[in-house]
Amino acid sequence: MAGQPSGADKEVINEQMVANMYANMRSEMNQLYSKITELEMEVSEHSLVIGAIEPLDPSRRCYRMIGGVLVERTIKEVLPAVQRNKEGLEEVVARMKEALEKKKKEITEFELKYKIRIRKADSDTQEEGSMKEGSAQGVLVGPASGQ
Repeated sequence: MAGQPSGADKEVINEQMVANMYANMRSEMNQLYSKITELEMEVSEHSLVIGAIEPLDPSRRCYRMIGGVLVERTIKEVLPAVQRNKEGLEEVVARMKEALEKKKKEITEFELKYKIRIRKADSDTQEEGSMKEGSAQGVLVGPASGQ
């Protein structure tokens, strides 16, 4: 009998370790998602800048922020640098998407190995009841038109 509790404790520790590892993996995946989104926004901003300055006269002055310092340059100097930065960002985004796919695959294998299932049905039914109750909040109704 003395051996059983220690075995149960080890199983609990293992379950806790598995849960922690799974939470860490999910956290890493979420960090990858947010970083990819951030970099895609930067690519979009670079595209907007390129689209705005491309049709302009190459000798025209423009300003560029480099390391927190605003520098005056010409469009012909700035445009190639912005295009290179955009291409570099696109490459980084592509590599991060590959890493994200690997992480998703790793998480799926981990879920299958340890038979992890995420329970959403129980919490959804409880949340639905509270959502129905509070769904009228935030609705602004004007006075009746009969006045």
